[in-house]
Amino acid sequence: MTEPFDVVNIRRCFPALDDGTAFFDGPGGSQTPTAVADAIRDTLLRPLSNRGTVTAAARHAEAVVEGCRRALGDILGADPAGVIFGRSMTALTFDLSRTLAAQWDPGDEVVVTRLDHDANVRPWVLAAEAAGAVVRWVDFDPATSELTVDDVAAQLGPRTRLVAVTAASNLIGTMPDVRAIADRVHAVGALLYVDGVHYTAHAVVDVADLGADFFACSPYKFLGPHCGVVAARPDVLADLRPAKLLPATDDVPERFELGTLPYELMAGTTAAVDFLAGLTGRTGNRRDRLVAGLHALERHEDALRQRIEAGLTELPGVTVHSKARRRTPTLLLTFAGHDAATVSAALAERGVNAPAGSFYAYEASRVLGLGSAGGLRIGLAPYDDADDVDRLLEALADQLGRTT
Repeated sequence: MTEPFDVVNIRRCFPALDDGTAFFDGPGGSQTPTAVADAIRDTLLRPLSNRGTVTAAARHAEAVVEGCRRALGDILGADPAGVIFGRSMTALTFDLSRTLAAQWDPGDEVVVTRLDHDANVRPWVLAAEAAGAVVRWVDFDPATSELTVDDVAAQLGPRTRLVAVTAASNLIGTMPDVRAIADRVHAVGALLYVDGVHYTAHAVVDVADLGADFFACSPYKFLGPHCGVVAARPDVLADLRPAKLLPATDDVPERFELGTLPYELMAGTTAAVDFLAGLTGRTGNRRDRLVAGLHALERHEDALRQRIEAGLTELPGVTVHSKARRRTPTLLLTFAGHDAATVSAALAERGVNAPAGSFYAYEASRVLGLGSAGGLRIGLAPYDDADDVDRLLEALADQLGRTT
C-alpha cells in the first residue's frame, strides 16, 4: 500500500515557514518542527541533573539519554548500545580518527574519496599523517557523477586499515553502493566509516544492511537540533581505547562521549525521530512507522525533484552537475554568464533560499572543475511543496533573462 504524504499538514508544524520563505537549503540544515523545540524546552524546564537513579532530576536525565539512543537505533537500524552522541559529526569523526589511528603502523593504508564532504576526508588524512600511514584516493567520474565499487576496490590492499566513504554526496547527491563497497572492504580485513549525514535525511537507513562499521549522521539535517551521532558496531567500539578523563566511565558507548551530554538536544533528537515516524498514518512499532514515513518522503521528494529538473530544461545556460543514477533530491547548478553566488542572492531577495558554494565538499568541487566557488545547490526537505518549486523556477527564469 502506498502511504499518504500530507505536505499541507506537515508544513503547519514548521513556524519558520510562516513568513513565506521557500527553503531549498535542507542539505545545510533543515527547519525545525514545533515538537522538537517543545521537547528541548520541556527538558530544560523539568528537574534535571547529571544522570543517575537517586533523584527525579537524575532519573529524568537517564531517561532522556536512553530514549535518545533507542530513537537513533530505530531510525538508523542500529544497535542502541553502539550509538555515540557528540557536538557534531565532524568532531566525532576527528575523535574517532585519532583513536583508530593509534592502532595503525607506518605503511598501513587509509582510503578516502574525492566525492566526500571534507569531514570524512581531512580527519583521516591528518590521522594517517600522524601515524605514518599512506592515504589512497578514490576518484569519481565528473561526467556521470558516479563513484563505483570498482573505483574503491582498485585502492584496497592487504594493508588497508580503514575506508571512508559517503552514503550520499552533500554536493551532488550521488549515492554509491555502500553495501557492495562494504563487502570489498571487509574482504581485505578493513573497517568502513560511512558519512550518512546527507543520506539519513532522504532514505531509509539500515546500518547493518549497509555493512557499515561506523555510520555518522547529524540530526539537524533531519529536523532535529544541532549535534552529531555515530552508530557503530559495539564489538568494534569495545576494542578501541579513546583518550578520556581518568574517572570517566569505561563503558561503551559512554567512553567515547566526553563530558556531560546535552540532554536537551538528545530530547530534541528523539522528538525529530518521532516526527518522522508520524509522517504517515501507519501504526505499529517506531521502526516500521519510520520506514513507511521515509519511503513516503522519498516519493514526495522525488516527484518534486523531477518537477525541478523538467523546469530547468526550459531555462537557458543551466548546467546540472547531479547526474548519478541513484541520488538524493539535491541538484548542483552552474550558469553560463551568471555567477552562482549572484543568482543565490537574487533568489534570496524573492524569498527563495538556495545557497551557493562548495559546501565543504572541497575535493568534489575541484573534480567538477568548479574550485572553491562551487555552484548553486537546490536541496529538498519534507516541508517543500510544488508551489515552492514553481517559485524557485520562476525566480531562476527571471534572473537568467527569461520570464515564465
